[in-house]
Amino acid sequence: MTQRVELATVMDRLAVDEMVTEYAVAVDDGDWAAYRRLFTADGRADYRSAGGIEGDVGQVAGWLAENLTLFSMRQHLIVNRLVRFGILEHDIGDAAHVRADYVNPMRFAGGDTAATAPDFVCGGRYSFAFLRTRDGWRLRQVVVEERWRRLPDPRAVAVSD
Repeated sequence: MTQRVELATVMDRLAVDEMVTEYAVAVDDGDWAAYRRLFTADGRADYRSAGGIEGDVGQVAGWLAENLTLFSMRQHLIVNRLVRFGILEHDIGDAAHVRADYVNPMRFAGGDTAATAPDFVCGGRYSFAFLRTRDGWRLRQVVVEERWRRLPDPRAVAVSD
């Protein structure tokens, strides 16, 4: 590879990685307009493995906006990002696929506001499909594969000094 091609690949990798971070921030902050802007016009998301829905970005953003009000705090930690680039046979632009693991601690709304431990933690793997557009990289598809979840142990006893 030439240095120019290598630099372009590094720039694409950084741009795609930034999109994954923007996705997590949009969901955690409940910024559904930003969430929608991350996707192509035909973008889709599939949250069925986590008890959600599958559909176009508008449907899914609406569902997330309604259902995530159950949680006053959300914090996606998306790690182990495996990025692969390619050309889609039927598309003009470049494509990228990111497989990444996640851990997502959340706090139920209306709970103890002084508590610091999460009420609910889940984890699994994301599959992100990206397409290069005139506006830069955009999500074409997000699939969530929830692998585990943990609720607080109702038998747990608070420890005090």
